[in-house]
Amino acid sequence: MTGVRQSLPIGASFRRLSASASLCALAVIAVPCAVQAQSIGYDSTGGSAGSSMGGGDQGEAPVYRPGKSGKKAGKGSKRLEVKPYIEVDQIVNAELSPGNDVLTYTQVAAGLDAGIAGRNNAASLSVRYERQFGWGKKARDGDAISGIVRGYTTVVPGVTLEAGGLATRASVGGTGSSVVSDKTRTNIYSVYGGPSVATRAGAVNVTANYRAGFTKVDGSSNYVTSAGTAAADTFDKSVTQVADVEAGVAPGDVLPVGLAVGGTFYQEDISNLDQRVRDMQARAMVTVPLSRTVQAVGSIGYEDVEISSRDAVRDADGNPVIGSDGRYVTDKSAPRVLAYDVSGLTWDVAVMWRPSRRTSLSAHVGRRYGSTSFGGTLSYAPDDRSQLSVAVYDNIAGFGGQLNRLIDKLPDDFEAVRDPVTGELTGCVSSLDGSNCLSGALASLRSSTFRARGVAASYSVKLGGLNAGLGLGYDRRKFIAAQGTVLASANGLVDETYWLAAYLSGRLGRDAGWSANAYANWLSSTDPLFADANTYGASASYFRLLTRRLRASLAVGIDGTTRKDPAIDDIWTASALAGLRYNF
Repeated sequence: MTGVRQSLPIGASFRRLSASASLCALAVIAVPCAVQAQSIGYDSTGGSAGSSMGGGDQGEAPVYRPGKSGKKAGKGSKRLEVKPYIEVDQIVNAELSPGNDVLTYTQVAAGLDAGIAGRNNAASLSVRYERQFGWGKKARDGDAISGIVRGYTTVVPGVTLEAGGLATRASVGGTGSSVVSDKTRTNIYSVYGGPSVATRAGAVNVTANYRAGFTKVDGSSNYVTSAGTAAADTFDKSVTQVADVEAGVAPGDVLPVGLAVGGTFYQEDISNLDQRVRDMQARAMVTVPLSRTVQAVGSIGYEDVEISSRDAVRDADGNPVIGSDGRYVTDKSAPRVLAYDVSGLTWDVAVMWRPSRRTSLSAHVGRRYGSTSFGGTLSYAPDDRSQLSVAVYDNIAGFGGQLNRLIDKLPDDFEAVRDPVTGELTGCVSSLDGSNCLSGALASLRSSTFRARGVAASYSVKLGGLNAGLGLGYDRRKFIAAQGTVLASANGLVDETYWLAAYLSGRLGRDAGWSANAYANWLSSTDPLFADANTYGASASYFRLLTRRLRASLAVGIDGTTRKDPAIDDIWTASALAGLRYNF
């Protein structure tokens, strides 16, 4: 297993792992970071608030969230920063275990970091393209692109457009921090966007949202170890749609209590075997103020959740047919088979506490997906220099839908945190505005849908020239697949991931600075064909300005993967970089 920023070392370790690569593809561990489930506020029509990409997460109606970006723009200040750069680096990548290959690369990169914040819009962007030229026969040439963007713009008062995207890469089965030319690399792309509307009809507040998203995992065909062998149920692509509407009155506007009705629709269409997740919910809510800082929200409603798919094409012997990309070929003529079908009444009780604009706490429990569901959030910002976020989540989705949810939770004002050796995104962004990491969505690349439950926490602080962040959490995915299909073996499997991530940077006078990153993942699975794996990594860098625009950098990093299976070697690699960057 490996992180988003890692690649298998080529040479001896790749040959040892090739036999098990298709199994490793089932659970690609991302660089750890905090995941946010939902945000609770007091600005919704019925006294509850959630995410527009939440897909009807229990207990919180998705609403338009002007506070997410509006709290920065509301000050009337404007900010526009555009920072393009080019970079030339020399990289050495040394395999420490189980082999001893040493590979050398010259890397040329171009990137852009940008941010805008104003009264009517806000966005942050970081994108980077790099090309590596290998020295010697074993060091292959290669290129990679990575980036993250999140923002919104106001079309007319009450109508906004929100959008976001992510481009990153993951690898199967090992590490090798700087090898972008590694053929086992998988590229992950995800985008989403849509309008949000907030208006009033007399005393009634009305909100509506629509989001469409697309996610693609490219490169999985490289997991195939021999002709006719499947690439182990790896995700290909999906289209996600989310729509919600809510109308109601806030406490005290008409009655002492708040009343609201709403509905949500979530659908994800996954290309692998035409899997489809469809979740529809209608609800009525009442909000009861218990004190100046505490509210209780009760809701009752009806939900209909279905997950279905088709089977693979079968040959004359009844074996599933595998396409050139290593994935099963879908039998379009076969009828849909239900893997999950739950409908009926739902209920939820939530308590929300907001003693100040810097502190909010929510907790809810109810019935969803045919069983007990619970969750909550904590947001605490004691000052303008630090913030703490904690989330407990519970939802059903596929890989693409979960990733879209996580991108939507990111703040609009951030700085990307990148590995100093590879230039890859570490999975977290530096921000003092709410959730600032991605993790659970990248925990597994199985194509099967799943129910995800977990908890995550993140803390970030800025003190003068010091910038630090810490994320940790737990993610549990129980996979859902139709019986009688080729995916049936995945039904009921559970992947569990514990993760931890940290970043730290600072200045050394006016012309120099440093940074450090570290991560750890612990992954276990009930899949009997899968070996539990642990991944670790750390990196550090130093830079100095040679002129106002020219910067010299030195960086080192180490990454490792260990497994409980004694038949699979542990893999450790070390990397070093020396480079020059010119900022325009």
